[in-house]
Parts: sequence; C-alpha cells; structure tokens
Amino acid sequence: MRIAMIGTGYVGLVSGACFSEFGYHVTCVDKDERKIAALLAGKMPIYEPGLEDLVANNVRGGRLEFTTDLAGPVSGADAVFIAVGTPTDRRGEGYADLTYVFAAAEEVAQHLRDYTVVVTKSTVPVGTGRKVHKIISEKAPRADFDVASNPEFLREGAAINDFMRPDRVVVGAETDRARAVLRDLYRPLFLNETPILMSGLETAELTKYAANAFLATKITFINEIADLCEATGADVQEVARGIGLDGRIGKKFLHAGPGYGGSCFPKDTLALVAQGKDANAPQRIVETVVAVNDERKVQMANRIVAACDGSVRGKTIAVLGLTFKPNTDDMREAPSLDIVPALQKNGATVRAFDPEGMAEAKKHAELAGTVFCDNAYDTMQGADAIVILTEWNEFRSLDLARAKSLLRTPVLIDLRNIYRPEDVVAAGFSYTSVGRRPASPPKRPRSVSAVG
Repeated sequence: MRIAMIGTGYVGLVSGACFSEFGYHVTCVDKDERKIAALLAGKMPIYEPGLEDLVANNVRGGRLEFTTDLAGPVSGADAVFIAVGTPTDRRGEGYADLTYVFAAAEEVAQHLRDYTVVVTKSTVPVGTGRKVHKIISEKAPRADFDVASNPEFLREGAAINDFMRPDRVVVGAETDRARAVLRDLYRPLFLNETPILMSGLETAELTKYAANAFLATKITFINEIADLCEATGADVQEVARGIGLDGRIGKKFLHAGPGYGGSCFPKDTLALVAQGKDANAPQRIVETVVAVNDERKVQMANRIVAACDGSVRGKTIAVLGLTFKPNTDDMREAPSLDIVPALQKNGATVRAFDPEGMAEAKKHAELAGTVFCDNAYDTMQGADAIVILTEWNEFRSLDLARAKSLLRTPVLIDLRNIYRPEDVVAAGFSYTSVGRRPASPPKRPRSVSAVG
C-alpha cells in the first residue's frame, strides 16, 4: 500500500507518520517549501509528544518521505488523503473555508493513474465529498477513482496514541471497492478490535462535527454548573465526579475552566451552526454553546480583576500557560488571547511563560506588550498575582513558599483547579479557583493562660 498525504499540518503529519508506522509507504506533500525543508532536516513544525522520534524512525526505515512535488506520490498511490486546513471563512457567519480542499482536489485530478481512493481527512461540511468527486470527474473524466471520508479524532497532546489506539475509525464510502481499500489500510488495528464504522459520505462528514460539538457542549455545560456551584456553595469537581460516574454521561470533558479553544472546537461549532442554518435545521444548542464560551473568557478576565481587589491598574500579573491546553504549542483560539489583552486594557502589565508555546505566542498581535519570561518563577518577580491559564504539569507542584517570596502580594488565581484550596491558603495566599468553595485560613490554636 502506498499513501500520498496532502498537507503536513497537525492532521496530515501525525496521520502520515502513524500510517508509515503501520508499515505503509507514505509521502507527505506540502507546497510550503520551508516546512518541507525543515521536515527533511528532522525539525517538526508543531510540538506533539513523541512525533519527532516517530517521524525520524520511519524516515530512516524508508517508509516516510516529504516533498513539494504532488505528481509522483499521487500517481503511484493506492489512497490519497487530503489533510489541508479548513479554517473559518474570513467573510464571517462561521462557514468553513474549503479553498484548500478544492484546490487539492483539482491538482490530484491531474495526476491520477490507476484506481485510487481520494480521502478527505480534513474536517469538512456535509456535501464536501460530493463536490470533491465532481471536481475530479470534471478535470479527469476518465480517471478510475472513488472519494471517501475518513475524519480524524486526534487530541492534541495525545494524537499518536489516539491514532494507534482509537475508540473507533469512521469511514464514509459509496462503493465496496473503496471500503475495501480503507479497511485494508486500518487492518493493523484489527488486533485491538477497533470498531470500523462504515457509512455514507454525508454521515461520516457530519459525525465529525457532531462529536466535536457534543464535547464542546460538555465543557460549556460544566462551566455553567461551576458558576451555580459558586453561587450555592457546592463544589464543581465533586459534582463532575458525581455525574461522570454515570456511564451514560462519562467523566471526560467535565473540567471547569476558562472555556474551550484550539484548532477544532471553535471553528467546528461555528461551521455546524452555519450548516444548520443552510439546511433549515437550526442547531440552537450549539449556537448557545458558542455564545456562552465567548462570554466565558470575558468572565475569567473579570474574575482576575475581582481577585486583585477590584482593579489591576498599575499591577503586574504573572500568567502561567498560554496555549489552549497542555502538551501542545497550539495557540489557536486559546483563552489567553482574550484574557491577557483584557487585563492589559484594564491597566495591567502581564508577564507570561508557557513551556512549549512561547514561539507561537509571540506571533499573536493580541499578546503585544506581554513580557515573555524564561520560566514560571521569572514571571512572578515583583508581580501582584499569579494566574494559571493552562494546566501544564510543571505548574502543578510550584514551590509556594518561593512563589510567595517573589510576589508583591500573595494572590493565586487558579483557572484550572489544579491546586487544593486548603493547601494554597495554608501557604499564605489569597486563592481563587473555579466552581469551588473558598478555603478558610487555618485556625490558630487559642493560647491558654496559666492558672495561678
């Protein structure tokens, strides 16, 4: 089996490397000459745990190649995967921009030779597969091909494991011939008894959007429950455990925080809402999820201001974590891109550190004026408060005594609930978290007067 993977972004690079680990010959194609040159030199364009070694091993094994030339890899491929970006259309209203998908389809059409399955790996709206088939048919009327949909379900920070040990593989195909090719490609997963779900094109395309929208809804739901917990004296972590143990609900994605971000949930929820409008089937729940999540980031900035005695003007805030989640350098739609500018607008100086996201963070105009620091403790030097925005492991066991000695005022705002309130308060901090009862300062033992 030979595979051509068009696109070396997050999905294309991880998928291509993992397919080569299965033993297939994979050629990853990208028009970005600098990206390909970097990959040929062994430099990864993204941070993903284990990816650099996986790529290096398969390049050495002769199973993984990188090129800017589309013709050769496509003409010799059994399957061509389109794994290019589908960002939100800049014209607004949430539609997915399919420019890159359709451009790839036109180029693929020029180089098809023997029977080939053209697979959309990118997240695409319902009906895209049909349009890709039409484009190729018009450009290459004699081509022997099928179009299939094979959406990815990769979590950033755990993508390799998700590919190698997935909950399921979804394949949308219209012919037995195409289904057989995709089934053979995923045959290495049969040993793990991975469910392979076969469906039509439209069903596979919508399954991806429905999955992401549902997970975004779970996050937004628990964030609103966290607000109710604060108002009533309940504990959101205990509530989440109480409902998560119900097998119908599940415990994942029930962690209260500053809202979802990243490359998938924001754009995919918007795209699903747009598809619903076009189909006259409004997705009202998802519409609300989008609105509530946008408001959440503003609320978190206000929470920080409130924890700083109602004003951050003239104060320095130490921000720990800038990426939307740990174990990635992805800054797309990260809560920090809303929260940090809001603090600066209110007169604060922001010092920030992220273990892997600093280079990406510096590219974002929203973070202009931020003082980027070398480590967590460097951010705290002379600061008036610490804010934990991303739950990187190295932030989970800070030396609180050292932190307190570096701060002007001992204030810790933990927007990821990674500390126990009683521990932080016992260390002499004013502590704010999300959806949990505030801890009281430890009681001092009463002195006993001597009886004469």
